[in-house]
Amino acid sequence: MKQMNVGRAKEIVDSAEMFYVTYEGTPVIIQHVDESAQMARIYSRTEPDNEREVPVLNLIEE
Repeated sequence: MKQMNVGRAKEIVDSAEMFYVTYEGTPVIIQHVDESAQMARIYSRTEPDNEREVPVLNLIEE
């Protein structure tokens, strides 16, 4: 398990593969990465309508 960085978050967004990423212990999908702000738009796998912006550094790749 490791803390995410902007470059890796963008790789995950651009990949066709599915990666196991969590935010505060909840599995999430990264929808978009804002490199300049180092923020990611994510949503929970169980609540896809609940999108939010979070710091990339708070994402964990399992």
